[in-house]
Amino acid sequence: MLDNIEINCHSSIKINKEKIIYVDPFKIKDEKHDADIILITHSHFDHYSEEDIEKVIKPDTIIVVPKTMEISKTNVLFVEPNNTYDVLGIKIETIPAYNIKKNFHPKQNGWVGYILNLENTRYYIAGDTDITEENKQIKCDVAFIPIGGTYTTNYKEGAELTNIIKPKIVVPIHYGSIVGAKKDAEKFAKLLDSNIQCNILIK
Repeated sequence: MLDNIEINCHSSIKINKEKIIYVDPFKIKDEKHDADIILITHSHFDHYSEEDIEKVIKPDTIIVVPKTMEISKTNVLFVEPNNTYDVLGIKIETIPAYNIKKNFHPKQNGWVGYILNLENTRYYIAGDTDITEENKQIKCDVAFIPIGGTYTTNYKEGAELTNIIKPKIVVPIHYGSIVGAKKDAEKFAKLLDSNIQCNILIK
């Protein structure tokens, strides 16, 4: 289920299944201009980087962003939380992503995580979030969960959320550069239920 999926760094994910999809492209090294779809979770610089979007975009790329964001591009789909969209034949669901007791990602901003339905597999990319009533209801096969703390769930909270939603595979993200230590991924893995497979792609 993780074939043809790579994490550039932090929360920057590339998925090559049915279409080439980038999520929050950031610190992209090479100019590939191969993106069919770019998904942006919110407007913070480490998730919405116009410099990095320019490295992967092509003339017909569709950029998916929360409705509350401003973006000076063409082929933009503005989305709201708790909706389902068809983008180039791919079913994409939007999940609210926000903080409960922190002010970095207020719920009223309308920022999102995404569920992608690809090759009969549901991939949940949480975005910058705490544990919420909405994401505790997620049903997915693969989950990408932030563990860096400060702005998102830390490794303990990330493991708690993972154990609640019970994906087959979980990939920890949002650590090792701006926030969170690389050793947090190992601590996270040790707190998971034994039937959940943890794949550490940021090393």
